Amino acid sequence: MSRSYGSIEAGGTKFVCAVGTGPGDLRVTQFPTTTPEETLARAIAFFKAQGRLAAVGIGSFGPVDPNPASKTFGYITTTPKPGWAQVDFAGAIRRALNVPVGFDTDVNAAALGEHRWGAAQGIDNFIYLTIGTGIGGGVMINGELLHGLIHPELGHIHLPHDRAADPFAGWCPFHGDCFEGLAAGPAIEKRWGTRAEELPADHPAWSLEARYIAYAVADFVCTLSPQRVVIGGGVMQQPHLLPMVQQQVRELLNGYIQSPAILEHIDEYIVAPGLGSQSGVVGAMALAERAAEQERATPL
Repeated sequence: MSRSYGSIEAGGTKFVCAVGTGPGDLRVTQFPTTTPEETLARAIAFFKAQGRLAAVGIGSFGPVDPNPASKTFGYITTTPKPGWAQVDFAGAIRRALNVPVGFDTDVNAAALGEHRWGAAQGIDNFIYLTIGTGIGGGVMINGELLHGLIHPELGHIHLPHDRAADPFAGWCPFHGDCFEGLAAGPAIEKRWGTRAEELPADHPAWSLEARYIAYAVADFVCTLSPQRVVIGGGVMQQPHLLPMVQQQVRELLNGYIQSPAILEHIDEYIVAPGLGSQSGVVGAMALAERAAEQERATPL
């Protein structure tokens, strides 16, 4: 008999909650991210209405504390989102439902989903990037999600910024013109005065956007040597953008990385998510599976 798991893809704008066993078996709901009290109460009510669950997995906007040994494990920590700093997210879900809870960043959860069911199946060293309201990245090394001091913050690296060609100062409240500050959805809207999805395909915004994404991907290729790069998020819904990024990454690397993946098969190396927009919520379900397995394996 299949065990049902709960999952939460917690974004700064909306929560997506699901119950099931995998991408082909999902009961999904979503609602706006308001106050912690109201939003977590809606998630808990949804899960309680679905019957007994084996575990719940959470992929959350952050920064977060994903270290199980930490006294603040499962907290959202220094987020600029009003009301959400220092919220015990995982603890609230665990106490309300009395089940094991897996917890990580939203992008690490998405990476796990793509590894289990999506575009990174069979690949144990890869990067998942999301380019949307914010920019973040999940990294898998030797089949395990990468953690360290906290977790990778791939959206906050600094990129070459030609202020003559692009005088926009950036919008990141911490760093100004970091990757997220230059290339996330709000940066596009603030720079051009129009939402990204309303810009035509031949608008100069897209060559600039592709350049910034390509700078970042080329840096990650050189530092982490991933076997594949998966790029999702709302900004990447523009069908012409991914081929532009692929071409510019190859140009920026300029033959230095002597691999057929770069030189001959870039369209198979930098790819869209196999799970589409469900990478995060499905990946959180894989986090739930892991949490249940760890609890079963823990001696009493």
